Amino acid sequence: MIRRSAPPNFPTRVACFLVFAFAGWAVARAEPPRAGDPIDAYVRAAMEKQHIPGLALLIARDGRIERAEGFGFANLEHGVPVKPETIFQSGSIGKQFTATAVMRLVEEGKIQLDEPVTKYLRDGPPGTVRQLLSHTAGLGDYTDRFDMRRDYDEGELLRLIKQTPLEFAPGTGWKYSNLGYVTLGILIHRVSGRFYGDYLQEHVFRPLGMKTTRVISEADIVPNRAAGYLWTEGGWKNQDWVSPSLNTTADGALYFSILDLARWDAALYGGSVLRRASLETMWTVAKLANGQPNAGKYGFGWFVHAHDGKRLIEHDGEWQGFSCDIARYVDDRLTVVVLTNLADAAADEIAHGVAERVLGANR
Repeated sequence: MIRRSAPPNFPTRVACFLVFAFAGWAVARAEPPRAGDPIDAYVRAAMEKQHIPGLALLIARDGRIERAEGFGFANLEHGVPVKPETIFQSGSIGKQFTATAVMRLVEEGKIQLDEPVTKYLRDGPPGTVRQLLSHTAGLGDYTDRFDMRRDYDEGELLRLIKQTPLEFAPGTGWKYSNLGYVTLGILIHRVSGRFYGDYLQEHVFRPLGMKTTRVISEADIVPNRAAGYLWTEGGWKNQDWVSPSLNTTADGALYFSILDLARWDAALYGGSVLRRASLETMWTVAKLANGQPNAGKYGFGWFVHAHDGKRLIEHDGEWQGFSCDIARYVDDRLTVVVLTNLADAAADEIAHGVAERVLGANR
């Protein structure tokens, strides 16, 4: 699921046009292939097929890193290779952190899941907190009402969200909604008194040692930051530009590295971020008002799937020239993370392919 779908009038101009002799240039030049390594060969082939400039791969077992490495280039203009420390944009993977912040506030007794959103945001949309978390509140997505090159404050965003027609009555259906998570970020701010990104720094990122994870800022100096790219018939282009405020919303506007996500994955085993009951609530398909599971198989900030009869919880994301995926095969205690700096890359397919090779080798 992409982090945002650009409205019809989204500008397509780019800062620079990059031309290379062939699509596999980035994969071929950054690091020599490992002979006899099936995962290395698989990842390189997928990158060449999809024209992916750079990719970071994490394989973790029981919360411990088994493999963390980079492929290709973080920056094509300067020829900077991807490494484990390279910083990518999160896209919708950021939603699990927003959901975590909400659940911490639930544990603190400051939010109740089944209370209407308007209890905490008088100017908020209809539906309950639980429905926003699970995309069952009826909210849609960004429309042409939103100018992606304009800065908005929280009050303006809420007004635009309320002006967006509901897709269905809250609790009666499922539709992936970035606007629901934008609303949750504002709710976190109103309830905690802290901008949601600052709240996450204090309660999640800093305690877990996730030193590079933070809300996006194109103005700040961010060491090891990758550039995001688009692939066109003519070659690679730089990512599109959006306003700073729309790159700080809680629907998925984070920077992180695979090393930080390894710390996050380890914490999810230990229950150091949330109580086990809270995590299980997030990893359970939320029900509609009629008692049936939602059609999207969505919990809170995670999709909940089955793989070979075992549980797979995951989320992918896409935004501003980045595509990524985190896949947790919880029964096998295996996590695979794939971060790329290409829009529309099938990062989830690559993560699943890597997992199949890891699990197959261990059978």
